Amino acid sequence: MKNTLKKLAWLAVLVAPLAWSHGDDAGHREQQAVVKEQKSWGIAGDPKRARTIEVRMDDGMRFRPDRIEVREGETIRFVVRNAGGVLHEMVIGTEEELREHAALMQKFPGMEHEEPYMTHVKPRERGAIVWNFNRPGTFQFACLLPGHYEAGMKGSLVVLPAGKKS
Repeated sequence: MKNTLKKLAWLAVLVAPLAWSHGDDAGHREQQAVVKEQKSWGIAGDPKRARTIEVRMDDGMRFRPDRIEVREGETIRFVVRNAGGVLHEMVIGTEEELREHAALMQKFPGMEHEEPYMTHVKPRERGAIVWNFNRPGTFQFACLLPGHYEAGMKGSLVVLPAGKKS
């Protein structure tokens, strides 16, 4: 019993920083102050310097487009439209981190979190992510709501090195 309580306490410590709300702020992030933390796939970007790419999500558990190519150093404003009838999200990250996060979401479906590299979008609404891709590589984006990632709701994000032709 004592070990179980210790494990639960440790799990609470690990999950607590992921606290967020699948709430109503999806389209308002650009207006809020964003904490800029460098990730292997980039850092929160300045909306004034962003190029817009529209992404559509639907209940067929797909993103359109499902492959996006950008250039290193580019800031992108993803305008994410939910054409479906259920909540969806777009989360950017590495394949490994998204897979781990999806597994956590399966275990804790009510888990709440908010980060500048994700947006949660209610049915028939839109959200936005403004991200600066300051490191080249191949990354992913996905919907990590329980069952969505497992159903194939993911895509690839290729960041080409600065100055290289596609």
